[in-house]
Amino acid sequence: MAELSYHVENGESNKGSMSKELWNNNGSGRTAQNLSTSLMRKKSDPMLVSNVRYEMLRNFLSNLQQVILGTKLAVLFPAIPLAIAADFYNFGRPWIFALSLLGLTPLAERVSFLTEQIAYYTGPTVGGLLNATCGNATELIIALFALYRNKIHVLKYSLLGSILSNLLLVLGTSLLCGGLANIKKEQRYDRKQADVNSLLLLLGLLCHMLPLMFRYAAAPGVLVADSTLQLSRASSIVMLVAYIGYIFFQLKTHRQIFESQEEDDEDEEKAVIGFWSGFSWLVGMTLIIALLSEYVVGTIEAASETWGISISFISIILIPIVGNAAEHAGAIIFAFKNKLDISLGVALGSATQISMFAVPLCVVVGWMMRVQMDLDFSLLETGCLALTIVVVAFTLQDGTSHYLKGVILCLCYTAIAACFFVHNVPAPLDQTSVKMGLKPPSAFSA
Repeated sequence: MAELSYHVENGESNKGSMSKELWNNNGSGRTAQNLSTSLMRKKSDPMLVSNVRYEMLRNFLSNLQQVILGTKLAVLFPAIPLAIAADFYNFGRPWIFALSLLGLTPLAERVSFLTEQIAYYTGPTVGGLLNATCGNATELIIALFALYRNKIHVLKYSLLGSILSNLLLVLGTSLLCGGLANIKKEQRYDRKQADVNSLLLLLGLLCHMLPLMFRYAAAPGVLVADSTLQLSRASSIVMLVAYIGYIFFQLKTHRQIFESQEEDDEDEEKAVIGFWSGFSWLVGMTLIIALLSEYVVGTIEAASETWGISISFISIILIPIVGNAAEHAGAIIFAFKNKLDISLGVALGSATQISMFAVPLCVVVGWMMRVQMDLDFSLLETGCLALTIVVVAFTLQDGTSHYLKGVILCLCYTAIAACFFVHNVPAPLDQTSVKMGLKPPSAFSA
């Protein structure tokens, strides 16, 4: 009866079931990111709201139970109103930053849950596109707010941190824990998915290095800022074209490479909320993520000064770890279960999405806003990215895994974290709106 009410709510008692069957029969469509965050979910008891008299109220309470209480991270939801109250009553800005960061953790997991629920009704292709777009919604929204406030250094640090965190911390911890838990077994994974993602990451690295090398190759005294910016915009278009090709490759021509294999005895997943309910919740949570992201971007300098930690360390290390804690934990749990294909899909898939979609998208959006966002991430940051991609490519070249590989990746991440912990330098003058005397752009400009 409860399931029927969800379909009746959307006027699709038969259509919803047919689309759900189409979703299940034509391929799971569930990405590794979906499967990893699903481990953070818990089943709700429908009997708790079944005795409510009014159907509309019963449906709302049921959706509230599934969306808010259907995660093991629900204990962190109070951080959201606390962050809003802290901002309203002018509490310490570091408190606003910390509470906002904690509030983003369950929201990121819930966005993954809601996109998966919507995908049950839209089919595998639209669902896959939705997952590809919203897979790193938190990082992308934080980056766009940093772009809006003209804090280009925070934007670059946060996106770089997401890539490094996925490639070294998530992948390294997964290989380490999986290797120790299955120390008497040979852990294997499909190299095809890793090869595809490695190629895309190398293409992204090339596009990052070109503006940097162009700047260093210029003759002394020659101003190359405008040329570097134009090169970055052209390279960003190339990256976005490559990402579109990657999505077509993943969802159409070679979908079998990326489909996560689940256990045969696992219960078949079903939609627990209706399409329009899921869409409404997704819009609402995206708006809340936008609000908290604005808090994070606006208070990061105050938190850095109060805690005595560099902005680069907070942006590159802390924000990615906290913001994607649910997805990261899920990847590690699947590694424990000797399902390395899923763990690799989480780490490499998220890193590829940030590198090939989020970064060039910010360059293009900055172009529209007349903000000078380029792909020159400076020598230290680009060097860390290049060495990380090379180390990961060598780590995954043979299709087998053991715990020592995880140890090496984790130690690489620790060394990079130590580097940025002591990397306490002020933001470049040409990227700080306060020192430039610029105001944040009020609207997108052509």
